Amino acid sequence: MFHVKTPPLLKFKSFIGAEINTALTDLGLLRIRVFHDFPYLYEGDLAHEKEYLKTYAHSEKAFVFAAYHGEMMVGATTCIPLADETPDVQQPFLKNELDIEKIFYFGESILLPAYRGMGLGHRFFEEREAHVRSYQTFQSTCFCSVDRGGNHPAQPAGYRPHDVFWTKRGYQKDTSLQCQMEWLDVGMDVPTSKKLIFWKKDLNQ
Repeated sequence: MFHVKTPPLLKFKSFIGAEINTALTDLGLLRIRVFHDFPYLYEGDLAHEKEYLKTYAHSEKAFVFAAYHGEMMVGATTCIPLADETPDVQQPFLKNELDIEKIFYFGESILLPAYRGMGLGHRFFEEREAHVRSYQTFQSTCFCSVDRGGNHPAQPAGYRPHDVFWTKRGYQKDTSLQCQMEWLDVGMDVPTSKKLIFWKKDLNQ
């Protein structure tokens, strides 16, 4: 267990299943702000965000854990049974003949820059993993991360991926599990397809 210093001004709230409907706007706006930066470079649209996030609201076991500063959502993390996710996320697991009924998919884990470095990244993983374990029917968790390659022109100086952090949390990169997602990059006119690679963790380890 990682010890986390909780910033005194923050409050936390959990949403499960249909409760997520009440957080769609805040979560969509936060995703747009955080994913605007490298490596996602996402030119977000709130209507599209809310439509996608309804996938979580329609899943009775989906979970959102959010951090608030006052009334503003400043961080959030999500997860959903892989069997309830969209086909593009399920596809690489089905292709590899893995049982998606036994896997929980971790969506975003996002924080505004001013709230990073406080241990909330660990807290987000702990909350999600505790939620998954509470069902006692899932064997593993996973998430995916965009692969921009090593020489992308928008990569800022000193950029460090989260690989070390994820590895310390017990996740392993599996290059045999990849999917394609399409979105509009910042400054572009047409959406393009991106490669995302999955990371997995066996909950029994």
